[in-house]
Amino acid sequence: MERLKIAVLISGRGSNLQALIDACAQPDFPAAIALVLSNRPDAFGLARARQAGLPTRVIDHKAFADRIAFDAELDTAITGSGARLVCLAGFMRLLTASFVERWRDRMINIHPSLLPAFPGLHTHERAIAAGCRFSGCTVHFVRSEMDAGPIIVQAAVPTHPDDDAERLAARILQAEHRIYPMAVRLIAEGRVHVELVDGAERAVVSGAAAPRATLFNPDA
Repeated sequence: MERLKIAVLISGRGSNLQALIDACAQPDFPAAIALVLSNRPDAFGLARARQAGLPTRVIDHKAFADRIAFDAELDTAITGSGARLVCLAGFMRLLTASFVERWRDRMINIHPSLLPAFPGLHTHERAIAAGCRFSGCTVHFVRSEMDAGPIIVQAAVPTHPDDDAERLAARILQAEHRIYPMAVRLIAEGRVHVELVDGAERAVVSGAAAPRATLFNPDA
């Protein structure tokens, strides 16, 4: 089986990177990590990658005059690794529209909310403040608008009456670690394609069905 080569871009601790490392270590997983790339030389995720024996690269955004030059170097590194899918995993840099377009439908991101709700930062605080009974996480194809693009996989996580942002974030992170490898598997198996539905883009997953159960919160 020829595995889909992926590049994982990180800026921090790399917990979702670790979930992908663990998944790719399974002999039946249809993807392999060709490169772990960080814009921060002190990102702990780089240590995770080295521990797993994976190729790493640091491209410090501070060394470039502008985003265009930085993104060009990213593109060169990713292309040179042979990766055919880019996985953003806590990569805290906005990418230029030209870079996003070059990797259109070949770049995915994970976000800690049920998009399109709560794009951007402080998602858990905002969900709690809004009184949401459910929050969650989303894997989606990347578009030039922040936290936008066709949704591939989502996980819904109930909020608890005593939740603060830290407790909610910890439960959502557990779900993130499950759905990111799931999304990569679906793409590597050729089961995801993007189509226009009523003028809007939608990621369609072949051979998959939505769960039939309805969730209630509170479960009274």
